[in-house]
Amino acid sequence: MIGRRRLDPHIHALAELGAEIDIGDRFELRTPGLRGKHIFLDEASVMATENTVMAAVLTPGETVIGNAACEPHIQDLCRFLVTLGAQIEGIESNVLRIRGVDSLSGGEWRICPEHIEVGSFVGLAAVTGGDVTIDGVEPRDLAAILPVFERLGVHVEIEGTSLHVPPDQELVIRDDLGGQIPKIEDGPWPAFTADLTSIAVIVATQARGTVLIFEKMFESRLFFVDKLVSMGARIILCDPHRAVVTGPAKLYGQQMSSPDIRAGMAMLLAALCADGTSTIGNIGEIDRGYERIDERLRSLGARIERIEA
Repeated sequence: MIGRRRLDPHIHALAELGAEIDIGDRFELRTPGLRGKHIFLDEASVMATENTVMAAVLTPGETVIGNAACEPHIQDLCRFLVTLGAQIEGIESNVLRIRGVDSLSGGEWRICPEHIEVGSFVGLAAVTGGDVTIDGVEPRDLAAILPVFERLGVHVEIEGTSLHVPPDQELVIRDDLGGQIPKIEDGPWPAFTADLTSIAVIVATQARGTVLIFEKMFESRLFFVDKLVSMGARIILCDPHRAVVTGPAKLYGQQMSSPDIRAGMAMLLAALCADGTSTIGNIGEIDRGYERIDERLRSLGARIERIEA
């Protein structure tokens, strides 16, 4: 678990629209009818924003969502709804203005590429020295991600919708001005996405230099680094939100268990660049975020197999 995941912004937003919600042994929701409202989310929650948008598009009147999350997949949802007849303004911003319509029509839509998965494969190529090309990317969705990889010494080449990670790169952490230790910190979009913090940690273990990783959003996400330390990584966990990583470190195979989606993927990257054999349990967590990951890694040359426990 990466930490507590609050339901409060979901519940409060729907209540503002007119839903009546009883919280007891289970959530019970009913309404005589929703109405447009100005809403300020107390957390820029991705799913709370999406739930509120989907409720508001068919709610009479105007709904304004302040402090809305604006990650690429939320933008994609809003654009999809617009093609079905919804009226949404402010897409790409943290203020969404929605005018309710009577009904939506059918339509076709191609789901946007997953920027977190793209970033994970960039990290994979970097730590293994592989020559990897990722087709079908959306470069503007990587605007906050690629500079962080550059800070860790990872160079990528983009041409159109194709991203290439050249092989055998010498990873050197780029210091801040004046030779100061750099900091990688996450935050709500368009800051560096929290879901790639775990990937940044493992890349940092293979780069020459020292970096501070500052995970602001989830109080337990960095706890998985003890598994990397057992593999040989040089990491000091300062507190639940901060870790100092010094590299490069020689990693050795280990038996581990995935605590969450992103930590599991980071462990997988560590295993692929480590000496020896690693075994990772609870891989259902990894499967939640990375479809057929073992098959796709084998296609890149990885020696990986899925076994029954």
